[in-house]
Amino acid sequence: MSAETTTTERPTYVLARAEVLAVSRVSPNFVRVTFGGDELFEFCTPGEVFDSRIKLVFPPASGILPPLDRDTGDWWGSYLAVPEEERGSMRTYSVRDLRVDPVTAATEVDVDFVLHLAPGLSGPASRWADAAAVGQELFVVGPRRGVPADAHGGAEFAPGSAPSVVLVGDETAAPAIARILEDAPRDLRGIAFLEVPSAEDVLPIDAPAGVEVRWLPRTAGELHGFEVIPAVLSYLGDADALQEIDLTDVDTEDLLWETPDYSGLGEEIAVTDAPAERYFWIAGESSVVTTLRRHLVKDLGIDRSQVAFMGYWRRGVAMRG
Repeated sequence: MSAETTTTERPTYVLARAEVLAVSRVSPNFVRVTFGGDELFEFCTPGEVFDSRIKLVFPPASGILPPLDRDTGDWWGSYLAVPEEERGSMRTYSVRDLRVDPVTAATEVDVDFVLHLAPGLSGPASRWADAAAVGQELFVVGPRRGVPADAHGGAEFAPGSAPSVVLVGDETAAPAIARILEDAPRDLRGIAFLEVPSAEDVLPIDAPAGVEVRWLPRTAGELHGFEVIPAVLSYLGDADALQEIDLTDVDTEDLLWETPDYSGLGEEIAVTDAPAERYFWIAGESSVVTTLRRHLVKDLGIDRSQVAFMGYWRRGVAMRG
């Protein structure tokens, strides 16, 4: 590759072999793993991470990472070409923090793992994180440094000119919300609702002064959404809807995924030139996100072009990919 080759002519994504540099149990339900290594030197763009989704490829039972092509850009085809029992498990996560040494360009990436260790709820990612140790390796897939979010397609936070935001998520979305707030302009205004398993899972976020961060710990045995749905609807003035909520009505369809310019349900999104006064970003357990969507769009009449609804996972289902 010549020195004149630009970033845009290279693969949009980086597939890097990364080494565990540190492991920290930051709260009862979160483990923070720090990754580093020479192959991360072009991984993500500092200050522009926001809610970028990355993939982690965990080793199979043998402990040996599969031989994946890290040069052509076809990391997905390379992964699928490996026999299933040898390719390991792939899961989607958000970057909690990204640090780049200004002199050496050495890159460190923090990922916060939620530990779902209860019988029937634990998956390969939780088990790996619970036993993670310095020196272990896995593959990390994420946007190449310098590639804008609209080119790599792995980020959804797009408030445009809206001066105010409402961010909503459970513990699986908390790292993305934290990164959004820490990368956001310091004059951003709004509120963030974060539902977490316990009060001990409340973690520091360097949010803009104009954004209220409201943590909502669940009590033991409460379902996801028990705290956050009433809090959001009360904030938006839809108190009557609180009587209609049934958190046991679990969504059994595909994960909800709708953004201002995409609808996983196939709905037409009307184009509007009017600037939005407020932008909503809502992610987490799919039935909770679906419930909020119904009330925001159907009951409160909030324009679909102002909201991103993202089902990160579904209760009772082990997610893949």
